[in-house]
Amino acid sequence: MSSPLSNRQVRLAKRPEGAATRDNWQFTTEPVAEPAEGGVLVKTLSLSLDPAMRGWMNEGKSYIAPVEIGAVMRAGGVGRVAASRNPAFAVGDTVYGTLGVQEYALVPQEEIKRNGLAKIDLRAGTIGQWLNVLGMPGMTGYFGLMDVGQPKPGETVVVSGAAGAVGQTVGQLAKIKGCRVVGIAGGAAKCDWVVKELGFDACIDYKAGPSAVREGLKAHCPKGVDIYFDNVGGDILDTVLAKLARGARIIICGAISQYNNTTPVQGPKNYLSLLVNRARMQGIVVFDYADRYGEAVAELSGYLKDGRMKSREDVVEGIDTFPEALTRLFTGENFGKLVLKVSD
Repeated sequence: MSSPLSNRQVRLAKRPEGAATRDNWQFTTEPVAEPAEGGVLVKTLSLSLDPAMRGWMNEGKSYIAPVEIGAVMRAGGVGRVAASRNPAFAVGDTVYGTLGVQEYALVPQEEIKRNGLAKIDLRAGTIGQWLNVLGMPGMTGYFGLMDVGQPKPGETVVVSGAAGAVGQTVGQLAKIKGCRVVGIAGGAAKCDWVVKELGFDACIDYKAGPSAVREGLKAHCPKGVDIYFDNVGGDILDTVLAKLARGARIIICGAISQYNNTTPVQGPKNYLSLLVNRARMQGIVVFDYADRYGEAVAELSGYLKDGRMKSREDVVEGIDTFPEALTRLFTGENFGKLVLKVSD
């Protein structure tokens, strides 16, 4: 680098109680250092904003260590190699990895694997698609549906958060695999898009009234639900549990309706439906499949190329907008995969 660069960063200042606000973050600027032997410096282009980020802010045991107070907020992203002392990465390479909410990510050699830093091919998809269908949401949807759900042609698949990042991949993939697909989303516009653009067989607007999900499942799933891909938890999960078919599989991906609760998350009331219907409920953590991402990317990129799968991103610009952009996930304001564009 010919001249000193500065790095704007967003750090966790304090753990939120309920919804995160701007007060939970600290904006810092520090000089950009050259990479040490074996290391790589990445300029951040775009970051993935995901519901899981709210969980990473909490203290306590989980599938991944919490973000420490004072640390740069964890986030996956796409960037361009700005400097490299590692033969596997050349200046100008486009890469995906855990870059954090910052303009530059310095990745030491010993952290490259843990960071998930890998070159990506923009011929397979756009930057937005690499954060959506070809990124962590798409990997979650793919392995959750295919490995945990094990769909069979003709089965009925219900997916909540259908217009979100994971939901749009799950529903389209289930259609490709020969299933009948019913989405659950918030608002008529999202439901129309899910049916008319993504090709779902039906979509239930949970905002249409207190009995909308129950009545929608009755109308669209007369033989019951074979696979339920759950992104929201809460009352919607309970309502679907009451409509299971025998041998159903429930994939627990997330519970976005519960993440900002200040009281402990309540478990499902209708869990005995699992016994009655000989069903099973299993969680999906995408990092467990890291060594198999390549096979999913190869398949999904083919569907993007031949038009069988679409990818919608909701892009917000500027690292300074991060606090407000993140809250859009929990208010339902985002339409499609939420992406924070940091630089060109």
